[in-house]
Amino acid sequence: MVKCPTLLIVGGLDYPVIEMNQAAFARLRCEKELKIVPGATHLFEEAGTLEEVARLAANWFQRYLVPAKAPAA
Repeated sequence: MVKCPTLLIVGGLDYPVIEMNQAAFARLRCEKELKIVPGATHLFEEAGTLEEVARLAANWFQRYLVPAKAPAA
């Protein structure tokens, strides 16, 4: 029932969570993207991986999060 654009981000070394995200991704019927961060585990503690998550999320929000229009007076 999700209607808004959805970004799923998972660590490339987090195999069980990759499978869960792939299953969720397949069920989504909205604009969607699944990004796998190479070399990252569950908490993205590896050098540079959390920064990559932030970059991916920021790009997604810039694309889909648009300012609301003020109501007409």
